[in-house]
Parts: sequence; C-alpha cells; structure tokens
Amino acid sequence: MTVTDISASVMQFLLAFIVVAPLLGAVAALLPAPPGLKGKSPDQAVLRHGVTVTGTVLVAAIVLATGFDHDHPATMQATTDISWIPALDVRIHLGIDGISLPLLVLTALLTFLCALYSYSKPPAGPSPKAFVALVLVLESGTLATFAVLDLLLFFLAFEMVLIPMYFLIARWGGGQRQAAAWKFILYTLLGSVVMLLGLLLIGLKSGTFDMVALATDNGRGLTTSVQVIAVLAIGLGLAVKTPMWPLHSWLPDAHTAAPTVGSVLLAGVLLKMGTYGFVRILLPIAPDGMRTFAPYLAAFAVVGIVYGSLACLALARTGARGDLKRLIAYSSVGHMGFVLLGIATMTPTGVNGALFANIAHGLITGLLFFLVGAVKDRYGTADLDTLAGATGAALYGRAPRLGALLAFAAVASLGLPGLAGFWGEMLTLFGAYSPAEGLSRPAFRTFMAIGAFGTLLTAAYMLIVVRRVCMGERPPHPQPSPDDPAPRTADGPRPSAAAAARPAATAPQLADIRTYEAVAWTPLAALTVLAGLWPAVLLGLTDPAVQKLLAGGKS
Repeated sequence: MTVTDISASVMQFLLAFIVVAPLLGAVAALLPAPPGLKGKSPDQAVLRHGVTVTGTVLVAAIVLATGFDHDHPATMQATTDISWIPALDVRIHLGIDGISLPLLVLTALLTFLCALYSYSKPPAGPSPKAFVALVLVLESGTLATFAVLDLLLFFLAFEMVLIPMYFLIARWGGGQRQAAAWKFILYTLLGSVVMLLGLLLIGLKSGTFDMVALATDNGRGLTTSVQVIAVLAIGLGLAVKTPMWPLHSWLPDAHTAAPTVGSVLLAGVLLKMGTYGFVRILLPIAPDGMRTFAPYLAAFAVVGIVYGSLACLALARTGARGDLKRLIAYSSVGHMGFVLLGIATMTPTGVNGALFANIAHGLITGLLFFLVGAVKDRYGTADLDTLAGATGAALYGRAPRLGALLAFAAVASLGLPGLAGFWGEMLTLFGAYSPAEGLSRPAFRTFMAIGAFGTLLTAAYMLIVVRRVCMGERPPHPQPSPDDPAPRTADGPRPSAAAAARPAATAPQLADIRTYEAVAWTPLAALTVLAGLWPAVLLGLTDPAVQKLLAGGKS
C-alpha cells in the first residue's frame, strides 16, 4: 500500500470519526463516571468529558483540514461510500470539499469553545449530564449535515439537531423558554416535512439520492416542472432554518430564551445548515428551478436585510426596553439575508460571498452572543436601557476590556473593512450587480442598492449599541436657575452644571474579562481579523468548488 493510499485511508477514518465521535461521547456522558475521573464532583467530571470529546473532534477536524488536498478543493475527499438500504439505493456516503470543510471546522471549533466555557461556568438548570449529552448530539448532527452526500442522510442529519436544541432552550433557557422552544420546534418541523417531500421527489424522479451524481447530472434528468416543485418544497424547509423573512419569527424568541451556549451554537452553526442546503442541493441539482425562484429569493433576502436592521434600530432606541440578545438575533436575520442574496445571484462571485458571509457570521455572532451572555451575567439583565449605565460609566468605565471587545465585535458585524464581516457582504453585492444569465439585471441591481442601504442601517444600530452600552448615558440632572447660580439643598450646596454632567465616579466596577472567557473568545476574535486581512485562505477553498458546482460537476 502506498503512502497516498494510507493518507486516503486516514482521511476517510478522520471524517467518519468526526461525525460519529460526538454521538458516542453523548452516550458516555450519560453513564456514571469512573471513580478516578470524578474529580471534585460528578458534575465537574461530565463537563470535563464534554471538553475532552469536543476537543478531540476539533483536533481531528484540524488534522483533516491539514491533510486536505488544497490544490484540488473541488474534488470530494475523505470519501466513504457504503450501501445502507439497497432497495432505495440509500448509501452511507460521506465526503468533503472546499465548500463543506470550512463549515465542518467552524462547527468543531464553536462546539469546543462552548464546552470549554461551560466547564468554568456551568449552565443554570438541571443536571449537566443531560446538557453535555445534548450538546454532543447537536454537534454530531451538524457535522453530519455538512459531511453526508446522500439526500436522505442529509435529511436525517438535518432533523437530528432539532430535539437537542429544543431541550437546551426548554430546560436551560431563561424567561418564556417553553413557548420559545415550542415555536422553534413547530416552525422547523413543519418546514422539514415539506422539504422531505421535495427530496423524495428528486430521488424518485432521478432514480438516485446520491448528491454527487445528481450534481454532476445538473438537472438534466429532471423536467423543469419537477425542478420548480422540488425547489419550492426543499427551499421552504431550508428557508425556515436559515431563517428567511417572513419565516424568521421563531429566531428572536429562541435566542432571547436560550442559554448563552445555545445562542452561540444556534447562530454560529445551525443557521448555516439552511444556506448550505441551498448551495449543496438546489443550485447544482435543480438549476432551472432555482433560476425560476431566484428573483423571489433575492427579494425576500433584501426585505429581510432591511427589516432586520429596522427591528434592531427600534430595539436600540432609548426607552424601548429592548433586549440586547433579541437585537443580535434580529441582526442575524439581516446578515443571513446577504447570504441568501448571494446564493440567488447564481454566480461564482455571489455564491463565494455567501459562503464567506456564512463563516464570518458564525465567528462574529458567536462572539457577540458570548459577550452579551457575559454582560447579562454581570448586570443581571440584557435590557438596553439598563445597560446604558444610568448609574454611571458603562462598560468602558466599569469593565474596559469587555467593553472594548464588545465594540470590536460590533464593528466587525457592521462590515468594517479589514475584518471578516466585510468580504461576504461586498462579494454578494458584486454578485447582485451582475447576476447569472437569464436573471433580470435591473431587478438584481435594485436588490443590490437595497442591500447596500441595509449596510448603512446595520452600521447605524451597531454604533448606537456601542454608544449606549459601552459609553453609557449621562443621567438627567436638574439645571441650576440663572437667578440662583449656587442654589442650596437641605444637605448642602447643589452641584454645579459641570459637576452634574460628569458620570458618577463611584459607579461600581464590574468583573472584567476572566481567564476562561479570554480562552473561549480569543480564537473567534483572532479568526475574525485573520479572515478579514487574508480572505484568500477561505476563498481559495470555496471558489474552485463553487465553479465546479455551478458548471454541473465540470471543473
């Protein structure tokens, strides 16, 4: 056996291990810990188990990425293809290319950071055993979604994440958690039922569920009417998970109620499953159907961009009693709108921008939810009017490093050049300027203009949040009367106007960034800068794969 054969076998094993290991770890988490591994308590032992399993999966993902043939990112690598249900031609078919590899590594990274964060700050709620097991099942389902190459396996993996996320919200969430969890599960299940019908339609009409074979066929074995029906059905299920306006209303409630770790995973990886499905399934398998619906998808996308931004502006205004977690959730509706706009252009530029924006959103919004969770822990609330610091200096004065990192994440989210958020949005707008052949150029240029306006709205609400939460607001003070330059009160002289305008110097200090928080957050901040300064690292992976995908499997 040659070295190349050994390498291929190792890569094959690594990908299978990455998908299966979290599932085995979830089972082990529910078993009693061996006496020598209990540490101070069984709770600590199971949380350490979560860190160990997710850390092992992350190491395997990094080794997989290192062994990936970067000279041929359009080729499926580390493939496993085993017959599972011969009667339906369903196969256990795994593989990665330049499109799925970044999402695989992002999922492994975010889950490990969440486990690390939870080890030092255990979630408030029932026993950590169930918490760790649910997080690991969630990781396995998400990783499988990005690794499988069979339509029915994709559906099973896609659905596998619903139950863990439901219980994470319902059992470890905050106020209104039961209602938010039910809303999440009902929306996604209803969308999934319709999506399954579309997947079955494609498989039965084409004679195979193999995604690679279907992508290579590029819709030639499906009539236009079948493609249109399939895109409508599958797209509806994917749009709910993305979430696309107006199917987004479950998201703000879920984020507001979810624990910090749940919000990070929901925003960082679960939303990406929907947009990944558009790229991996609908674009190459049903191109005629996508071309029919692309203008409508783009229209919904730009409405979502503007709607999400306006909702954030409404929450950010003084006196609105807006919740900061809810604001970040609405910002995700706008950011995912850019991803959908890029996909709707059906061009390499737009789709590459969508994939880049996916990764950038996972890094930046994952960091934002970590930070908002930390701020809520310190203040006891995520209410923006309270966080504005009515009792004195806000985060810059009370926890300067935490305030600086929150401001960094906010400006990264608004798309500041040099940070990861910039490139995805810019490329999707370029793609909309010159959409694929057969799409209306005037319509897409109109969508581009609306999307560009949305970037201004995003900057507006993010800067308002930074000003209010990080800089604070001066409390109102009575102004001295002109006839009484130094009025007195029963307790002595009233302070002058200049003194009254100064923030209270006695505002209590808050705990700044703790060690475990710095360990969990630093990789996200560093990768945000790296992706912004060196976008070729990611685009070099995705572009050849996207070019091949849009060309019907031809490099």
